[in-house]
Amino acid sequence: MAAAKKSSEGTELVQQAEKHLKTSLLKWKPDYELAADSYNKAATCFKTAKELQKAKDCLYKASDCYKQTKAFFSAAKSLDQAIILLKELQEWKEISNIAHKACQLFQEHGSPDTAALLLDKSAKMIEAHLPEDALILYRRAMEVVMIEDRPRQAAEFATRAGRLLVKLGKYEDAINMLSREMNYHIAGENPAAVGRVLVVVVLLHLAREDVIAAGKAIQEWGGNGQQDELQVAMNLHRAFDSEDAQAAERALADPFIRHMDVEYAKLTRVVPLPKGYSDLENAARPKTNLEDLVDDIPDIDDDDLENEYGGGSRSNNDVEPQAKSTGVKHEEDLEEEGGLC
Repeated sequence: MAAAKKSSEGTELVQQAEKHLKTSLLKWKPDYELAADSYNKAATCFKTAKELQKAKDCLYKASDCYKQTKAFFSAAKSLDQAIILLKELQEWKEISNIAHKACQLFQEHGSPDTAALLLDKSAKMIEAHLPEDALILYRRAMEVVMIEDRPRQAAEFATRAGRLLVKLGKYEDAINMLSREMNYHIAGENPAAVGRVLVVVVLLHLAREDVIAAGKAIQEWGGNGQQDELQVAMNLHRAFDSEDAQAAERALADPFIRHMDVEYAKLTRVVPLPKGYSDLENAARPKTNLEDLVDDIPDIDDDDLENEYGGGSRSNNDVEPQAKSTGVKHEEDLEEEGGLC
């Protein structure tokens, strides 16, 4: 009953708004300000009545009316409220479109911070459904705050974008994004964050099996981070560069890496361990069973036997004297020493 009453009230407010927009002989211009207020009130009534589609349409119309009066902040706020309704309606693509329009209006009003926060909020809403559109919103948020020269805020958006790229498996794009993030941290004088991001970049290079690029990244960015994070990155590179599988496992199990963001910590599962160490280990492993020992005995063919023993095969008579010489003494020898007992 209450919902029906609110819906009826909203309909009346829409009719009032339309009257404010009409012109006549005595009214040459539409009254956009009054119309916008009526549309906003109508949207509230429809929202209470759970008629979200009507509420969203009223907010769009209110925003258009505010734009006619150059009230850009109010126009953007109407779209901001519409984004909340779009989330409930699960219209993810529409959220992206409206977020860009609202951002533009906030910028025209001179509120870049509010514009960036709106983009960030909208990107989080659609990240699980439209990750590519979310990345565009994050990138625009970075550009908006950098117009005002705010690298620390831009680094926050770059972090979210980099994490999403890693989740999507776009490691090369993630490396480029995280490189931008490190530049923002350097500009914002935040060396601790540089080292943390450097470790992630090294992990991404190793996941792409590019040890050389990992080493170059350490050379390029290592001087800007703190010693602890730099040591973690160097341990990773040293283990994989020397193809030491055990050292690589120890480096990947470092507590610093395990306590990073979940998407970054998961990289340890996809980084392929070096194979060189296991081959060396097998080669150096001592032979402990008979089959291994037999495998090491070289094959001898008949030609080798002929060369060694002067041609022809050896008979039992040839072997017997040698056996006697190394075995029990002859009877003649025993008689000379005292005879047989």
